[in-house]
Amino acid sequence: MDAVRRIVQREGFSGLYSGLESALFGISVTNFVYYYWFEWTRAAFEKAAVKAGRASKKLTTAESMIAGAIAGSATVLITNPIWVVNTRMTARKSDAEDQALPGAPEKKARASTIGTLMDLLRREGPTALFAGVLPALVLVINPILQYTIFEQLKNIVERRRRMTPKDAFYLGALGKILATTITYPYITVKSQMHVASKDGPKESLNGSLKRIIREEGYTGLYKGIIPKVTQSAITAAFLFAFKDVLYDMMVSARKRSRLSK
Repeated sequence: MDAVRRIVQREGFSGLYSGLESALFGISVTNFVYYYWFEWTRAAFEKAAVKAGRASKKLTTAESMIAGAIAGSATVLITNPIWVVNTRMTARKSDAEDQALPGAPEKKARASTIGTLMDLLRREGPTALFAGVLPALVLVINPILQYTIFEQLKNIVERRRRMTPKDAFYLGALGKILATTITYPYITVKSQMHVASKDGPKESLNGSLKRIIREEGYTGLYKGIIPKVTQSAITAAFLFAFKDVLYDMMVSARKRSRLSK
């Protein structure tokens, strides 16, 4: 709450939405890429199960994890540049404090998403767009854990009754809470590597972890975890609640379209 108050005092309520444009675009692309590849991989496993004569087409725990790894890796490589730009835009807002200091030079107008991207490319080159990609690839375990937990809990529910959107909402939130809590130290490292400039010292993944622990203690690895877990859990809950509903609607629409021809 202290951070929220400082941002509002310094930048107004609009400061709470810094980087919203690139964040919305990033979330949309991230979810599209992830679930496209996950569903593609799941369909491949289901076809293999039918050919092998397996009684159930439902994914096993191992298959869920493999599907999550493939989807997560593809998502990281495609969307990492978006999140680098978003993190730079959000972090750059803290420089606004300098404007309040007597004699401080006048700052330029707030950069747009495209402006931030072009400035980043001009100053640091294309490789800067993939800063933090290693911890991001490590964080592929986050959606793997999330989706594996969800799928296995979903299987338990469906043994008793049909899964409802309400069930998916709560199970999606639970899976994301557990996955984010486990992997949060790497989220912290990834964010810091996204913000690091070209001229700053380059750190390895383990080097960043050790520095944070040395300077801030183990609690530094979990700084900001409550708002992150809250945001992630709410996003995942609504996503899982609506995903299957929308998928069923699209399948039904395609079937009706075929029958009408």
